[in-house]
Amino acid sequence: FVSVAETGSFSRAAEKLYKTTATISYRIKLLEDNTGVALFSRTTRSVLLTPAGMHLLAQAREWLGWIDSMPGELQQINDGVERQVNIVVNNLMYDPQAIARLLAWLTQRYPFTQFHFSRQIYMGVWDTLLHDDFSLAIGVTGTEPLAENMAVYPLGEVTWLFVMSPHHPLSQQTDPLSEAQLRRYPAVNIEDSARRLTKRVAWRLPGQKEIVVPDIETKVAAHLAGVGIGFLPEPLCLPLIAQGKL
Repeated sequence: FVSVAETGSFSRAAEKLYKTTATISYRIKLLEDNTGVALFSRTTRSVLLTPAGMHLLAQAREWLGWIDSMPGELQQINDGVERQVNIVVNNLMYDPQAIARLLAWLTQRYPFTQFHFSRQIYMGVWDTLLHDDFSLAIGVTGTEPLAENMAVYPLGEVTWLFVMSPHHPLSQQTDPLSEAQLRRYPAVNIEDSARRLTKRVAWRLPGQKEIVVPDIETKVAAHLAGVGIGFLPEPLCLPLIAQGKL
């Protein structure tokens, strides 16, 4: 059926499959009789798929692909490899290029596993890991696991720098900044994405206005635009400081 649909001809399909044209024609007629619908519209020059035939072709291609991949998929399951792996990554550590390289490695090593990545903020990483059927988290807060069946492995420490735009009024101050001076300008913070766990409280002085943004990229852009002050991870800050942008 698939060969006839792809070649548009009983004779060409017969040549491809090393069968006689009569054999191919008979098998298609038998298939149509068994299904009770016409799969091809026959003309003197070619055969065209009917709507039912187009639907069957799409399904048949899926079946053939499934049959081809099934031995490898079954072997992977037999080896104890998960069929679905969900990974949550801390917003501060999320790098699209790094994730793409990780995916390239994972899909090459585990071709029959489906991977799902999620990007969360602060306690939202733990929240997703604990409650949303995720297997691995990269960049959880704290050093102790929040469940007995989990283990935490250190990746390193994040150093935070207090930054502002060079055009911000406070950047002209040469003396140590007091809380009273800092409180006059809004703090730019990222909203914790936790839904069930207690949200992490970001840096903000009592009485200080807060600007809440959805991700680290917006927070960096807000600091560059001079709309607020706050802390950023050192690896993000140093190149911008070297360029005179922070």
